[in-house]
Amino acid sequence: MARHLLFLCTGNYYRSRYAEELFNHRAGLAGLNWRAFSRGAAERGSPNNVGPMSLFALEGLQAKGIPPAGNLRYPQPCILPDLESADIIIALKEAEHRPLIERRFPEMSGRVRYWHVDDIDVAKPAIALALIDQLVEDLLTSLSDARVS
Repeated sequence: MARHLLFLCTGNYYRSRYAEELFNHRAGLAGLNWRAFSRGAAERGSPNNVGPMSLFALEGLQAKGIPPAGNLRYPQPCILPDLESADIIIALKEAEHRPLIERRFPEMSGRVRYWHVDDIDVAKPAIALALIDQLVEDLLTSLSDARVS
């Protein structure tokens, strides 16, 4: 049975979707028994988000030759069972997501790991996506090393 990793960003449109697709692709290539899914930490997404997934995420995946499996799924806000079903929970930006998680899911806040990937208003997609690439690679290495131990 696969283990589950939950990626959280604010609206489940850009960073968490990219991380989910990248992780699933790379974990599959590595033969790891992990599957990622993603949700939004906010109760609803931004009205500025057009379509199911950010073009920046789609273009970043396309540049790597990764066909996104979930590109037609619209963003989904996180609910408590999402958090409860995850073996690992990673929020993409601590300063942005910790307050949302602590307000909405205080009982789960201690299980969340935080990365520091800025959203589009602070970092250009090339910078943010490259950081996600590195963080996902580091995570996959640690999961692979744990499998060997």
